[in-house]
Amino acid sequence: MSKVMVRLKKGDNVLVISGEDKGKKGKIVKIFPKENRVIIEGMNLLKKHMKPTQKSPQGGIVRQEGPVQISNVRLICNKCDKPTSVKHGLTKEQKKVRVCKKCGEIMDKV
Repeated sequence: MSKVMVRLKKGDNVLVISGEDKGKKGKIVKIFPKENRVIIEGMNLLKKHMKPTQKSPQGGIVRQEGPVQISNVRLICNKCDKPTSVKHGLTKEQKKVRVCKKCGEIMDKV
């Protein structure tokens, strides 16, 4: 397994470009950089069978989000509202930021 440079962050809006949820937009909840996977809010819902516990005495079947491969999502630019690739650039204060390749907008909050 090759390690891919993760250019996504928690809280980014992304578009799923392949798989069961193709074309849907969502927000990143959690990132697993070593496995090259992300969990997106409301996507790739899985059914998990839970035993009754003190915390949840009912138990039963719970639906939760499963991880999605990083290569199957594209970051959505805040300005042009389109799925885009990301490149790195520098601000006037010499801070490294993510930049939209389509419109040149800075993606990070400076």
